Amino acid sequence: MSNRPMTLTIAAAITGLEGVTSLLLGGYVGVETVVGRPSDVLSSIFVAGFGILVGAALLWVTWGMLQIERWTRSPGVLAQIFAAVVAITLIQSGQQAIGIPLIAVAVIGLVVLLSPQTTHALYGDQLYDDQG
Repeated sequence: MSNRPMTLTIAAAITGLEGVTSLLLGGYVGVETVVGRPSDVLSSIFVAGFGILVGAALLWVTWGMLQIERWTRSPGVLAQIFAAVVAITLIQSGQQAIGIPLIAVAVIGLVVLLSPQTTHALYGDQLYDDQG
């Protein structure tokens, strides 16, 4: 039986989904770079590598969340903030079909990562011991 609250499980699911999506998009750009004719090969390689690296990092954070590791909250929150910025940019550029769901997921991710249940699971009583 795990002491992981539902909020942390939801946060892990969201971060994992973002990680898999980043891996897939990075892999797609990589394949298209090899089989296609990109206008800038170096940029395409960089974007593919960056997508794969970010995806792997997010999956590592997801694994840490499932193991109730304290360090996972900061990169998880940072990932949601970046996702919200990307979503706003997509919405402003007329891509509401992608931007609106992404911002909804990012907001849900922030709410569950910053919830009292997640805070207690990750920091427990030590949060209050350090302040007093």
